[in-house]
Parts: sequence; C-alpha cells; structure tokens
Amino acid sequence: MSKERTYTNGEVTIIWKPDLCIHSRKCWIELGAVFQPGKRPWIRADGASTEAIVSQVKQCPSGALSYRMDARTEEPLATGAIACVEVQADGPLLVRDACSVLHRDGRTEERARTTAFCRCGASANKPYCDGSHRRIGFTDREPQMQ
Repeated sequence: MSKERTYTNGEVTIIWKPDLCIHSRKCWIELGAVFQPGKRPWIRADGASTEAIVSQVKQCPSGALSYRMDARTEEPLATGAIACVEVQADGPLLVRDACSVLHRDGRTEERARTTAFCRCGASANKPYCDGSHRRIGFTDREPQMQ
C-alpha cells in the first residue's frame, strides 16, 4: 500500500502518493504556485484557487495526485460540463461521460467512460452495478393498485 501525504486549503485536500509518482513535472510546470518540488512542504495548497488545483490534479498522468473536497465546502465547483445520466428501465443509472466519484472514505476515483451505478441496492460492487438487478428481479415500475 502506497503511503499518502495530504495538503489542504480548507476547501480541497490534495492527496499525494509518492510511490506512484513518475515525476512527469506536469504539475509544477503548469501550476508552480502550488507544486514546488524544491521546497518543503512541496505542495502549497493555498497557492491557487480550489478550482485551479482540482483542474491540475485531474491532469496527473500517474494517479499519484488526487483530491477530495473538504466538508466545509458549501458549493460544488462549477466545471462547465454537464454529464448525461440515463435511467435504464429496471436497471442501473448510466453516466455516459467522464466523471469523478467521491467515495464515502474520501478517495476520489476518475472514471473515463460510461459508468453504471447500482440502483437496486443488491450489487456486491457498490456504488457500481454488477448486474444483480436481473438476479433479484428489480423493477422500477410503480406497483399496480388493486
């Protein structure tokens, strides 16, 4: 398991996993006010806006950098992107665009393709669908009144 170091500005926490870092230099070349490899600590979370930090962290090619939004943040960041979410009949919710999944434990996972989220509650791979809705006969239809 890779060790982690965290740096926060009170709105966003930057997570760095040094064992994954390939030292591409992308972070400090493009956002040198935050990522400063010659200084200790080398990440200064107060060096740029939360939006700029999130944007840069998402570009990390190795996955060594990730982030989580802190609980004190009152509004989600505006990304300008609108995700397409499709409700499958008797099945999962499909997000048809790249998305970030913020897990309950605080880790963020970037998904690049269509992602199916469980709606029936029976998946062994929550929050993702594993097809259990078919096994349990999940339906999203309204029950008929008799």
